[in-house]
Amino acid sequence: MSERKVLQKYYPPDFDPSKIVRTRAPKPTGPKVQTVRLMAPFSMKCTSCGEYIYKGRKFNARKETTEEKYYSIAIYRFYIRCTRCSGEITFKTDPKNMDYMCEKGAKRNFEPWRDTTGNKEESEEERLDRLEREEEERNAMVELETKTLDAKREMAIADALDEIRTRNARNERVGSGNEGVEGLVGVRDERDEERERAEKEDEEAARRAFMTEMGEKVRRIGEDDVGDGAGVGVGEVGKGEVDKDREMMPPPTFKRAVKKKKDLSAALGIKKRPALV
Repeated sequence: MSERKVLQKYYPPDFDPSKIVRTRAPKPTGPKVQTVRLMAPFSMKCTSCGEYIYKGRKFNARKETTEEKYYSIAIYRFYIRCTRCSGEITFKTDPKNMDYMCEKGAKRNFEPWRDTTGNKEESEEERLDRLEREEEERNAMVELETKTLDAKREMAIADALDEIRTRNARNERVGSGNEGVEGLVGVRDERDEERERAEKEDEEAARRAFMTEMGEKVRRIGEDDVGDGAGVGVGEVGKGEVDKDREMMPPPTFKRAVKKKKDLSAALGIKKRPALV
């Protein structure tokens, strides 16, 4: 079994290193070619044998850099071979449509989402208009916010106009003359007169209520009137009764009273036998 990493190499007995001469090979001309590993970018059908090659199948392909460019983007060409008849199939990149283009050896299968037969190439103006419409559709929320702000602005303007109209009407009423002011003063005078009249009526009713039938004013009992005979007799009688009640009351005691226990046996239906002794 050979080594995975060869450290010693075999040299035959007749090996002469002096016979090895360094030579310079000519530089390769034409497009740059290199071998790469890739997957089929689209499903296709070989035109030689009719073999179907599905998208994603892996191939060892030759990658060639062409002289064509699209806006300074290099275009690459790839060479693969059919898995059945080994026929050469060629396709290249298409940066304009962000896709690949089949050149020879195979035919690309029909893809309905890429059907552009009914669509015409749009001009720059049509493309700009389409982009603007798409942008407006995306910004539906921005449009809604704009409508809301416009509605708020209109409401604020309407409120301001109503306030201005109210102020102007008030100024016209005040500026038309002093009739309004005189009317207000008259109303205030009438209210003051009614209040004074009501106060006088209340005073007269109170004065009549505190007068006797003979027209004399009722005098209020003061502290000097308490010293008459009737007042003294009533006070002495009340004082004697209070002293008698105090003499009849027993003296207070601080002895603890013992509560008699309740006999619950009768309630429970238990009969006690009488003591024999």
